Amino acid sequence: MESNRKLERGLGQRQIEMIAIGGCIGTGLFMGSGKTISIAGPSIILIYAVIGCILYFVMRAMGELLLYNLNYKSFVDFSEDILGPSAGFFVGWSYWFAWIVAAIAEIIAITGYVSFWWPDLPHWISALTVIIFLLTLNILSVKAFGELEFWMAIIKVIAIIGLIVLGLYLCITGFTSPSGIKAHISNLWSYGGFFPNGVSGLLGGLQTAIFAFAGMEVIGTMMAETKDPKKMLPDAIHKIPFRIMIFYIGTVVVLMMVTPWRDISPDQSPFVGMFSLVGMLSAASIINGVVISSATSSSNSGIYATSRMVYGLAQHHHAPPVFGKLSFHKIPTGGIFFGTGFILLVSLVLTTTQSMMSAFELVGSVAALIFIYIWSMILFAYIAYCKRLPQAHAESEFKMPLSKIMPYVALGFFVIVIFALSLSDNTRIALYVLPLWFLVLGSFYWLKTRSSANQKMRIAEFKEKVIEQNAAAKEYLSRSR
Repeated sequence: MESNRKLERGLGQRQIEMIAIGGCIGTGLFMGSGKTISIAGPSIILIYAVIGCILYFVMRAMGELLLYNLNYKSFVDFSEDILGPSAGFFVGWSYWFAWIVAAIAEIIAITGYVSFWWPDLPHWISALTVIIFLLTLNILSVKAFGELEFWMAIIKVIAIIGLIVLGLYLCITGFTSPSGIKAHISNLWSYGGFFPNGVSGLLGGLQTAIFAFAGMEVIGTMMAETKDPKKMLPDAIHKIPFRIMIFYIGTVVVLMMVTPWRDISPDQSPFVGMFSLVGMLSAASIINGVVISSATSSSNSGIYATSRMVYGLAQHHHAPPVFGKLSFHKIPTGGIFFGTGFILLVSLVLTTTQSMMSAFELVGSVAALIFIYIWSMILFAYIAYCKRLPQAHAESEFKMPLSKIMPYVALGFFVIVIFALSLSDNTRIALYVLPLWFLVLGSFYWLKTRSSANQKMRIAEFKEKVIEQNAAAKEYLSRSR
């Protein structure tokens, strides 16, 4: 390995588009939406719309900052540049941890999906198989990774569009399932209205819905490997509202038209459950394969993001130097092995638990809370940027709309989400994990800065001794003459 290599700009427009989709459409939608629907009912439509709107503005803030200085390779770079070295350290390692936790949630969900076909297969076998596959995939060149991820993401996009078309067809034709359930648009309001559980349902739905959007910011980690970041980044961000309308809102609307929300099980994928409920078992099996591919794709994006993040941290001396080295194929293999090893260890432990959904909910809420921290730090950096560099903000070609108020609106919304997480016993645990994580990070940062300060002091003392020795040598020579 050589440390002087640079990451290859091998990702094209279509690959960036699909990796961005693959990162933010995973089990949070395919599996977690069942839990959200069971809590919030049809008001999940409003929940997804509000979260999507807020995160669109967060992505616009991130995009403006990344394009302000093309030397920024990710949001860690501008966090460190604008908010200070400690911010870069905390944001970088927190993002690494968030994606590790999210990938673990995806692996847990995959083991549950595999049980649909082979209920007697031990969960640890399917978890180990998927992780080895992802490890192999990520140590290829970035071009190969981008191409494979492109096709994996294509599968989930086709599946979602196919599900929407089929669901609409069932509603138009008045399809009635063997259990007597008729597919109709009136199912959206015929069982308690759009807000059957009131405000408590909305707040409860936020707990699980927020995880469905985790990964939207992954496009902010690809700046160093995109061919034309000035064009590709704005294009990818501009399409976020369209994706939310189709992939999030469109799917849950169709699901609840075909199957009344109260009949959707919170313990399984509603996508698979819909086809099973209407008696289409073969289609349910196909969809189960699709959601496995989807979860694998999202995990794959997570491993990509963590390896590039720890590589960037090593470049800033926030991680051991071994993570800053690239393989012959210009891949940060050190970060890949480190991340997948951690995922493997925790996944094997959690997949031995009795309830896959409980493990998924716990891990998902921890990941969601850390992602909220990442999104908030992007906004804090943006607010500081607007205040310190008003001219750069005014001249930006990709200026965030409503930049004077939306950062504060988004931060206020995140406070509401954190409050919602405190209402449930299962998600409240995540609120205890985050302070513990920051305590661990703070300890490492203190040791790092102390070690760095001691090293600088030793260097200064060494230089001082050298100067004294040179002065003594000169004095000796002058006397000897």
